[in-house]
Amino acid sequence: MINFLHSFHPQSILLKIGPLHIYWYGLFVSLGMLLGILVIFKLAKQTKWKQTELFNLFFYLIIVGLVGGRLYEIMTHFSWYWEYPQEIFKVWHGGMGIFGAVIAGLLFIIFYCRRKKISFWLTTDLLAIGLILGQAIGRWGNYFNQEIFGYPTNLPWGIPINLINRPVQYLSATYFHPTFLYESIWSLLVFFFLLLIWQRHQKDNKTTGGIIFAFYLILYGLGRLMMEFIRIDQQTLVFGLRNCQLLALLAIISGLIIMFICHHLINKKIN
Repeated sequence: MINFLHSFHPQSILLKIGPLHIYWYGLFVSLGMLLGILVIFKLAKQTKWKQTELFNLFFYLIIVGLVGGRLYEIMTHFSWYWEYPQEIFKVWHGGMGIFGAVIAGLLFIIFYCRRKKISFWLTTDLLAIGLILGQAIGRWGNYFNQEIFGYPTNLPWGIPINLINRPVQYLSATYFHPTFLYESIWSLLVFFFLLLIWQRHQKDNKTTGGIIFAFYLILYGLGRLMMEFIRIDQQTLVFGLRNCQLLALLAIISGLIIMFICHHLINKKIN
């Protein structure tokens, strides 16, 4: 794996069929969503969730998440998209902000659960497990687009980046930190951790009550906060922090608050 990353020069296009281009980015994002959904459907069999209702939720969530993720990307790089407006709809070139997708998805889940009278916490716990798996897989799309990489490095797993994709201040460098890989590995570890919590609660016949969703926010936020220290893609600074660092901190704080609230509610039910 190390030698492969160090020597392989990825191309964004997987397959060309006449005028039709199939991109690696779209493949990995689609594969991540598919595997995440399959995991959620399997886990949902242990709950009162109806398969048809879950299917309907996913139909809307995929649309809402994609729109939210794209809008976040456009807003955070507004000056670039203002200069190249034709790129706004070219999602296969990359540019999907996970924070935008999560925020948009959460707003829709609140609306959906209230309308259908379904447990919000159970829903977010289930979705968090599938989401983090999808993120772990989807990050490989960034690799083939040669984006989301870090500072130059001489480490044996450093990845080569084409000149056209490097920031101008790093044109003399050759190898860069594969931050996509770091985040993918971290997300995969978080996935197994969340899955373990779910299985233990199911085995003991206990409700997770939002704990898994809280752990998702805390752990993903922590990992993303660390990754942002070595990423070199341009971002807006807010209070001296990259905007993704600020959102990661907000995710961690929100997760801690949810953890406290859910723990209090669970103990109240037991007593």
